[in-house]
Amino acid sequence: MNIKKGDEVIVLSGSDKGKKGSVQKVFPKLNKVVVEGINVHKKHQKPTQATPEGSILEIYVPIDASKVALIDPKTKKPTRVHMGVDKAGNKIRLAKSGESLDK
Repeated sequence: MNIKKGDEVIVLSGSDKGKKGSVQKVFPKLNKVVVEGINVHKKHQKPTQATPEGSILEIYVPIDASKVALIDPKTKKPTRVHMGVDKAGNKIRLAKSGESLDK
């Protein structure tokens, strides 16, 4: 999985298609990511002694990592990622335009 926490991504399919956001959490074993502002569901919570009126919570549900693509920092369009080596010999993620995706 080439997506990391903090990356800017765009949704490729589904009801949120075309929306952009930053990755909040990554689940590599499940191949899922949580993106800010994407796939928000409402959860109704029953009244308790602590909250006698109850509440409606908005929770972010993970989506499959194959449904999002990283945004190229140079062209601002969806891009695929390939690995490269910087001048110090460290592995880095590169966009198709050659720009580094690592900060």
